[in-house]
Amino acid sequence: GYWQTIDDVSGQAKSIVQISELPNHSLEGKVVKLYTDPNKVCTACQGDKKDKPIVGLTIMHGLKQVTDTPNLWSKGEILDPKNGKTYQCDIKISSDNKELNVRGYIGISLFGRTQTWKSVPNSMS
Repeated sequence: GYWQTIDDVSGQAKSIVQISELPNHSLEGKVVKLYTDPNKVCTACQGDKKDKPIVGLTIMHGLKQVTDTPNLWSKGEILDPKNGKTYQCDIKISSDNKELNVRGYIGISLFGRTQTWKSVPNSMS
């Protein structure tokens, strides 16, 4: 589905990320819309993502569903285009499918932060 990301500091919407299930049953997330500068590139990114447009960039990958917890996906990675760093990632969808808690961390989940993304219709409003 489509998820609106929210800036931690300002509380304003930043982007829309489309999360899809791949044939190997893992999830990946791709930026499909930026609210600020739609032509912004990832200057802080490394490797093949360096200076690539953020719209179209895969920022989340490798998430696998936790067997005994159907609304939890873990052991993935998420890229923060602002600083170019990649973090380990877990996501948990709310029971009403309207919110997604995205936890990025280094090492263990205790040392990280969680963002709440809001579900948006496929029209990407």
